Amino acid sequence: MAMNQQMPLSHRLRLGRHSLAGQVYMVTVVTIGRRPWFEDFWAARVLVGHLKKEHELHRASTLAYVLMPDHLHWLMQLGEDVPLSQTVRSVKSLTTHRLGHPVWQRGYHDHAVRSDEDLQAMARYIVANPVRAGLVSSVADYPHWDAVWL
Repeated sequence: MAMNQQMPLSHRLRLGRHSLAGQVYMVTVVTIGRRPWFEDFWAARVLVGHLKKEHELHRASTLAYVLMPDHLHWLMQLGEDVPLSQTVRSVKSLTTHRLGHPVWQRGYHDHAVRSDEDLQAMARYIVANPVRAGLVSSVADYPHWDAVWL
């Protein structure tokens, strides 16, 4: 049996994962069972506050994000002192603690952005998620997104 067939899926997600200070990452985290916890405005603002806190602590600079009802897309540049896994774990843990119930699926998906990728194009794609999902007709009508280029 091949090695990757013996490992649980969560372990395979971590294979090849590297955490580099200063690297830009596209991170996606999903709620347990895709439950739409973040349809609630207050819950959404709790999470957004934690993204801002990561910036204040110099652990991650948010370049763009969109918080959908059941998942988060976060384009961020990793700070110097904390690995990617700890940064994501912090956001997930603090959100769960503040909301008072389990929120997130285990693990997350990350993509280390290559130097030849267009960050502004990625940000536009990220913040347009609510339009593509049919939640709003214009990004301006959706409250839970931001990008440093605007």
